[in-house]
Amino acid sequence: MQPLPVCSKPVPRLKLLAEEFTPAYRLSSNPRVCSAIELLSVLIGGQYQLETAEQLLASFDGELVNVYRASVDELADVKGIGHQTALKIKAAFSLSLAMSMTSERAVINSPADAAVLVQAEMSLLEKEHLRTILLDRRNRVISIEEIYVGSVSSAQVRLGEVFNPAIRRNASSIILIHNHPTGDPTPSPEDIAVTREAVKVGKILDIEILDHLIIGASWKSLKETGVGFS
Repeated sequence: MQPLPVCSKPVPRLKLLAEEFTPAYRLSSNPRVCSAIELLSVLIGGQYQLETAEQLLASFDGELVNVYRASVDELADVKGIGHQTALKIKAAFSLSLAMSMTSERAVINSPADAAVLVQAEMSLLEKEHLRTILLDRRNRVISIEEIYVGSVSSAQVRLGEVFNPAIRRNASSIILIHNHPTGDPTPSPEDIAVTREAVKVGKILDIEILDHLIIGASWKSLKETGVGFS
């Protein structure tokens, strides 16, 4: 009887690459030119890091945003990942978003200045989140406060909760900001109604509502659009 052939693993693609073309080398040389596969490969490590990175991305329909939204357990279920690597991937995403949201003493001179603080993270959220950016008299950011998670409508949002952080932190003005998970930043009638009510309350409290931004695949300023502030 002939012995059964032994199935051997294919040669890792990493071993076939010249050093300057490996993910680690490219990351150390210029992180901005690295693809998502290369960045994931460095996090995953090991001989088959490229193959595993491709499998990971393919497991979530080839969309990096789906990898971000996946739980640790869902990531760990992908062959070659495991729990510890899944934690590293989640940590890398969280660090990146934390850096994008760094707002210490940032100055808001335009709606675009405010949008850039939150666009990267809030455009990825699967539920609506209402937040406020608290500003001092020089329009410097004091903090970004999470107010509400869920549908943003005048029937559900309590304006006392909107202004409470601003009162506690002695903010001079605030910017309302919430996301549309659909990706379409067009303001709804409910968005406009919430804005109008907030502007009225702000005048009573002497806390100006500078703007209300809606975050989607892009962003929109209600102040610039001319709705909710008349």
